[in-house]
Amino acid sequence: MVNIEDRDTAVANLKDVMWKFTSYIGKRLPTDVTHKLADLRERETHPLAKAVYQSMKENQEAADKLDRPSCQDTGVIQYFINAGARFPLLGELEEILNYATLEATRQGPLRHNAVETFDEKNTGTNTGSKIPWLDWEIDPQGDSVTIDVYMAGGGCTLPGAAKVLMPGEGYEGVAEFVFDVITSRGVNACPPMLVGVGVSTSAETAARLSKKAILRPVDSCHPNPNAAKMEKLLEDGLNEVGLGPQGLTGNASVMGVNIESSARHPSTIGVAVSTGCWAHRRGRIKVNADLSHEIISHQGVVL
Repeated sequence: MVNIEDRDTAVANLKDVMWKFTSYIGKRLPTDVTHKLADLRERETHPLAKAVYQSMKENQEAADKLDRPSCQDTGVIQYFINAGARFPLLGELEEILNYATLEATRQGPLRHNAVETFDEKNTGTNTGSKIPWLDWEIDPQGDSVTIDVYMAGGGCTLPGAAKVLMPGEGYEGVAEFVFDVITSRGVNACPPMLVGVGVSTSAETAARLSKKAILRPVDSCHPNPNAAKMEKLLEDGLNEVGLGPQGLTGNASVMGVNIESSARHPSTIGVAVSTGCWAHRRGRIKVNADLSHEIISHQGVVL
């Protein structure tokens, strides 16, 4: 493990990096999403849809120029952490990410989206009970940490859905569930969406995997060839629905479909769907043991 002589300074420096990065992803889309939207805009044939795509492009350019969030709903802040057990500030990460949320809210600025359940009171800080949400994975041998920052909006990811199918429904049942969810509520998620599908053994494990799925790059593939084939079939089928940008009809309903899966009980097939809107505000950063960092999701960024 790297020895850090001045832990207070190290914590302060990482706090500074993380609040700036959290704020940044609300204003500029990741490189893969920007490229995918450009590709869909180029291939679109419906005049209204082409105009909507152009409006999306201009919206992103204005957010960049004015240094403002690209969507008014800056979501609930969620951090997905893959941390090495030997990362020197592992014990301080929760404090660091809580501070990052507070400071990004103040200086970003981010809309106040944390309402204490049952009290019905907005905290005004985007922090509260178990918010920001931290999802942990620990690498027993690692000494770095990779953090996915995600802004889960009220119209896209947060209204996800999960269900446990009986085994006789098979993967046809999985596909039917995905289509039911997207055709019933997908228009509210501001298409074209990135669709995350979790296939697992229960509702809660499938739901977590569906969220992990939309953290993957657009156009990435599941390592299992059967799952990768299903990703492509679902993408093609959903695009035939023709929701188009903002649900106003067009060639594409989705940017892509990503599936994450686990082994399952023989008597159940858990399936869940999460959707990321066209303004898919996520970012990935890697912090090394010496506390240097690398921004993976956005090319050419200097915080």
